[in-house]
Order: sequence, then structure tokens, then C-alpha cells
Amino acid sequence: MSSGTSSEAAKAIVRRNTEEVQGRGNFDVFEELFAHDFVDHTPQRNTTPDKAGVRRLYTSLRAAFPDFRAEIHWQLADGDRVTTYKTYYGTHEGPFLGIAPTHRRIHFETVDVMRVQDGKITDHRGFGNLLFLMQQIGGWIPSADAPQQTMKK
Repeated sequence: MSSGTSSEAAKAIVRRNTEEVQGRGNFDVFEELFAHDFVDHTPQRNTTPDKAGVRRLYTSLRAAFPDFRAEIHWQLADGDRVTTYKTYYGTHEGPFLGIAPTHRRIHFETVDVMRVQDGKITDHRGFGNLLFLMQQIGGWIPSADAPQQTMKK
């Protein structure tokens, strides 16, 4: 691999971000792991597609869900890219996307692909089941008069 980081080392860096930064709120580790020119190709609402934006996202998640943590189900590395499938857990104790605290326990699944070059996370693409999260905290309720979809034969 030309990036100077082995696949196993790249997986360890991504795991460290999940466990220490997202799970424990250690933003000193965040500064150590993320490249200055980091790019988030799938930024979340109210964030920017850069290092500052992902820090804002992580900070807002930790404020809304102080016990926020992830269970990593598996990781795969292909060159300098690490794909991680995980489930996040927490308790809704602070405002999140305009929803007041509900004190409900939540969980939702995500799949992330992070690129690691020279020991730093340089890129991110991710897809999380945020609809399921919003349903759990009462942020999305389907309309009673919404048309029901049925499978066609």
C-alpha cells in the first residue's frame, strides 16, 4: 500500500476513532487521528464537509447522548480504505436535531468507509439509519393519511 499505513494499522486507527473519540469524547485523540485536510463526502445536517464539521457532529452527538458508544460488528480493509459496520447506542439526554431530550435509550446502525493515509484519517463516506434514530426519539412520525405501499406481484 502506497499510503504508508498497513491495512491492519488503518483498521486500528479507525477503531480508535470509534472507541476513544466517539465513545469517550476524547478530542485530543481526534486531533491526533484526523488529517488537517480531512474531507467528509457525506456530511450531516448543520455540519461542514471538513475536519471542523466532523468534530461538530461528534460534539453534538456526545451532548445529546452522553453515554454514546458503538459496538463494532466487523471491519474490512482494502488498501487504505476501512469499512466498518457498527451499531451506536445511547440515551437521549440533550437536544438533537431540534428534538428535546426524551431520556429514551436509542440504537441505530451505520456503515462507514474511512480512508487512512500516513496514519491519518483523510476521507469519510458513511450511511447511518438516522430515520430509525429519529423514530425512537419522536422526531419522525409517519402521517396517518400517508399512502401505504404494497409490494407488486
